[in-house]
Amino acid sequence: MRNLILGAAVALATAFGALVSPGTAAAAEKTFIVVTSDDPQTQAMAMILGHQAIGHGTEVRVLLCGPGGDMALKGAEMPTLKGPDATPQQLLSGLVKKGATAEVCGIYLPNSTHTAEDLIEGVSPVKPPVIGEYMAQPDVRYFTF
Repeated sequence: MRNLILGAAVALATAFGALVSPGTAAAAEKTFIVVTSDDPQTQAMAMILGHQAIGHGTEVRVLLCGPGGDMALKGAEMPTLKGPDATPQQLLSGLVKKGATAEVCGIYLPNSTHTAEDLIEGVSPVKPPVIGEYMAQPDVRYFTF
């Protein structure tokens, strides 16, 4: 009887450990970053955190809307910020080079004087249904800046 109780206790502890240990299925596997701010520090911090997430093996997707979309425009004038010693756009480009998906929201281009050709390499427009489907996935962490 003692061995049965001991075995049950070990099985329970093992199962509980699997439920709470880092890296289990409960952990988000995808990071969704939405940038609407026109503030360069806010934009840069969003990209820096994206770099951190992708460095930990998390899939990163960036959606740029409104003034945040301007950081994806070729020739955008942005300050080089201390710390990363880069502009928000340079950080965005670096994130794309690491494998992140970067898009401007579906209403950004139609409500501006810009076209998809005006976007930097690696950034494309995306339709709302595509983003809605992505956001509904249970393993997506959603951050807005």
